Amino acid sequence: MTALEHDPQAGNGGPRAELGRRGFLGWVMAGTTLVVAADLGLARTPAGAAIPSPPQVPELYDLEDLQTDAALPTANLVTVAINQDGTASFALPRMEVGQGIVTSTAMILADELDLPVEKVRVTLAPARPELLFNQLTGGSNTTFSTFTPIRVAAAVARRRLLDAAAVQLGTTVDRLTTTGGVVSDALGNTVTYGDLATSAASQVVEAVEVLLKSKADYQVIGTPRNRTDARDAVTGRKKFTTDLDVPGALPTMVCRPPEHQGSPRRVRNAAQVRRMPGVTHVAMVDTGVAVRARTFGQCIDGVRALEVDWNPGTVSGESDQTILAKLKTQELPMVVPEVPLLAEQVDTRFEFMFRSSAALEPYAAIADVRKDRAEVWAGLKAPIVAQGNIAAATGLRPDQVEVNVVTGGGSFGHKLFGDHAIEAAKVSKAMGVPVKLMWHRVDEPRQGRLHPMATSRVRATVLAGQVLSFEQRHTSVTTDFSHGLGEMITSLADELPTGLGGLGFAETIFSLTQELPYNFGVVTQLLNEPLEFEDKFSTGSMRNIYSPDVCVAAELTIDQLAQRAGKDPVQFRLDHVKNKRVRAVLEKVKQEGRWGRRMPAGTAQGVALHKEYKGATAVLVEIDCRPRTVDRDLGKETYTGPRVTKAVIAVDCGLVINPRGVEAQMQGGFMDGLAMTLSASNHLRDGRFLEGSWDNYFYTRQWNVPPEGVEVHIVESGSDTPGGVGEAAVGSSAAAVACAYARATGTLPTRFPINHGQVRFKPKSYVPSMPPSPTNGLKKTY
Repeated sequence: MTALEHDPQAGNGGPRAELGRRGFLGWVMAGTTLVVAADLGLARTPAGAAIPSPPQVPELYDLEDLQTDAALPTANLVTVAINQDGTASFALPRMEVGQGIVTSTAMILADELDLPVEKVRVTLAPARPELLFNQLTGGSNTTFSTFTPIRVAAAVARRRLLDAAAVQLGTTVDRLTTTGGVVSDALGNTVTYGDLATSAASQVVEAVEVLLKSKADYQVIGTPRNRTDARDAVTGRKKFTTDLDVPGALPTMVCRPPEHQGSPRRVRNAAQVRRMPGVTHVAMVDTGVAVRARTFGQCIDGVRALEVDWNPGTVSGESDQTILAKLKTQELPMVVPEVPLLAEQVDTRFEFMFRSSAALEPYAAIADVRKDRAEVWAGLKAPIVAQGNIAAATGLRPDQVEVNVVTGGGSFGHKLFGDHAIEAAKVSKAMGVPVKLMWHRVDEPRQGRLHPMATSRVRATVLAGQVLSFEQRHTSVTTDFSHGLGEMITSLADELPTGLGGLGFAETIFSLTQELPYNFGVVTQLLNEPLEFEDKFSTGSMRNIYSPDVCVAAELTIDQLAQRAGKDPVQFRLDHVKNKRVRAVLEKVKQEGRWGRRMPAGTAQGVALHKEYKGATAVLVEIDCRPRTVDRDLGKETYTGPRVTKAVIAVDCGLVINPRGVEAQMQGGFMDGLAMTLSASNHLRDGRFLEGSWDNYFYTRQWNVPPEGVEVHIVESGSDTPGGVGEAAVGSSAAAVACAYARATGTLPTRFPINHGQVRFKPKSYVPSMPPSPTNGLKKTY
């Protein structure tokens, strides 16, 4: 229960300063029921123009700041509606892909409104071009950037309801309280939000000043809560793109080229395939040959029957070895000479293979393209960019393209790109009918977005037991940032810290995300993405972008430094961490994970740190690398390898909205980090990727998961604002597993994942491009 009103005396200094930070202006929109909006124009602060020039830029201005500043000019364009049934409605301009933001957003609204979470309806907003850079879901930025705008809109709504209640109850606002969607006066009279929804509405747009709740008044924020969509998800009622029933949109799949990013040259039997059972259309687009049919099974049959002449791909004849060799020739030099006088050096080199960022839900999109308009439904984390690309691909204006955002079954960077929606629009235009496009699982690792291959070199210089310098040079196949982050950088180029404005997109993002949280003297971490790889591979910002690879290389090197110094790895880190929040999470996993306990030969503990997203994570794992574990036979086409037997994560992510959601994100991030280090990669041979679907892409299996689960501890930071959690655990988890493997085996792994090169499966055929439809429905699917 809260009676919270605007304090006109709030200003700077003491308690008034705190009130000033919570004071905002909002708007009551004209309408028949109450609709309100936030205004953050007075809250904007300069984007760190006076940043000094230390090497660790993210300590002063990071990717979270950039995304939030880019979104701020339009952050007020969010509205909360109070409905006559007493519920509140909010269209979130971000995409839910399983990370739980619909639930956490409902919790934020419920707290500020004094309304039960169950009465808050959060949906996903369609593409809204007027939001500019304020509709991109990525970089673990959603809650960080929307926390205040959403609260302001909710506070305006509540204030307006109180004003209306005061009139109706014949009293003043300061004598009213709200709880559970009901307004009460001192005499016990009550009126519900639903009763007030119409009377609180305005015929004109009005400005309203509000004061946000203080942290001490939170009733919902910080309490563990299951996801609001959990029941629908587990009972099959939740609607994903392929569940939507759009009139006339029939199943459609694409026959794709054998080589990566190849293209069709000629179809030799289109007429024959059109006569096959169920097939309605066959059309060639730049990515392949599409087949539309009554069922997806008939689409697969049609695709398999196609005879297509193909153009070569963009990396025809290339392999892992040739790409790796080219990367090595482009590595940036170190600054510290190889043999500094009197000092000792540690030099390390690591290689990171291509990895697929495909989520459990395959790419899918529905498109209905007509001569003068188009409508698309898809999971899209950057729908405004997709809208523009679809317009360009179909010859329409952006305002003629309506893009509906659908909840997705995972993303991991994949759905930042609108490849599926653009392709569906092209196919629909070519066929002249609506289509429900779905990628086959074989398509994802061969033609879908990939985490780029990279090398990472580290040189650390030590003198008299002190680390004087730590240099890291990361060289990567080009990462595609055409999904919107690049445009954000362009928009804020003049406000970025000194020197960043002149860098390319990738180098700027690298500089805004990579931070080594140790006192190691002069620290430099630089990225080089050679131009010769531009547009050669379909790449993307796989979960945590550069951080997992960079963190693995850095933390393995730090273990080497500790070994040279004759110190325990955890104590060595504690001796050098330069941030109390980082120290706190490290000490937490040390305690909870029982660091240093005696373990059998062939097993070991490993620990790693990562600082990003306005927070910090530490991960401790135990791994079993004994032959009886590594060589265990679990059947054909399986990979067992080392097994992580214990995982403990400590995270400081600022203000926690939903502890249960944070725990889930940490566990999911650990599974990604585990896969990146031990088992998951794509093999390039003669311009083709061998992996096809999940049965031979070795993402984390149940076998790899610690038997007793992943233990998560949330460390309180005292912060009033949330940080990012979506990717926070990936880098530190990948590094902790690598460090544990090195200690257990007594060897320093240099290529990741460590099983890369062990191709124990028979690659699926390239022509036809997908396996036959399953006929028993149970035995095996792809």
